[in-house]
Amino acid sequence: MIRKAIIPAAGYGIRNLPITKAIPKELFPIGNRPAIDYVVKEAVDAGITDILIILSRNKTEIMNYFDRSMELEAHLRTIHKESMLPIIAPAKVNIQYIRQYEALGLGHAVSLGQSFAANEPFAVLLPDQINLYQNSLLLPLIRNYEKHRTNVIGLQSVDPKLLSQYGVASAVQVQRRIYEVASIVEKPAYDPPSQLAVMGRYILEPGIFELLKTTKPGIGGEIQLTDALNQMGMTRKAIGYVYKERWYDTSIEHDYLKIQQRAYQLHKKRKQ
Repeated sequence: MIRKAIIPAAGYGIRNLPITKAIPKELFPIGNRPAIDYVVKEAVDAGITDILIILSRNKTEIMNYFDRSMELEAHLRTIHKESMLPIIAPAKVNIQYIRQYEALGLGHAVSLGQSFAANEPFAVLLPDQINLYQNSLLLPLIRNYEKHRTNVIGLQSVDPKLLSQYGVASAVQVQRRIYEVASIVEKPAYDPPSQLAVMGRYILEPGIFELLKTTKPGIGGEIQLTDALNQMGMTRKAIGYVYKERWYDTSIEHDYLKIQQRAYQLHKKRKQ
């Protein structure tokens, strides 16, 4: 059973400047909830009991969001709005935080979770990638880990024009929606190995931490998680699970507008 999850949320949000000078991209609103709230809910709905959120020093607002606000609770009771208390209640999961002091990449951020993982397999959820489905889309990855007992990576077929913005898998199909991943090319400028982009969802074995310790900076001068996964894949192939469900990348303006529209439609439907 996968009990733990790491959510890296320390990046500068370069693609979303200038707003990310003041507001972490993880708190961008989708409907009346911030993006990272959807990701935490996805983890909780998949049975995750402990979450480690990787932060930078200018993202304490994320900690505040998941904290309890005694003052607000008291105010809601005073104005007889007790019905709103469940909306602001903290998530029913143990959330811990650690700071990434330098922007050294996703691989470095994940490496900070070694003591948290405590030699257990764990999930990684990137808060850029959001879905609005009622059923947690982390569950299929957990089920495939329990079946195959190897690293599992969430994939989706995307428009070739967008592949340069993602890690792209070189993979061979072995079952319906299941691929054996030979390697991942990070943000290929040309000749991507497939149309299967990594969707920011992983189930990783604890052996990844030792590899991350020796992984040298790659693209952008950052320590890339994909480089460590490729090294691990030389002896132990990862499994790729291809989602048919729609994911939205909140770092991309077109996708962010689409998910806002979709969230509004779902909210309106629930009120009918």
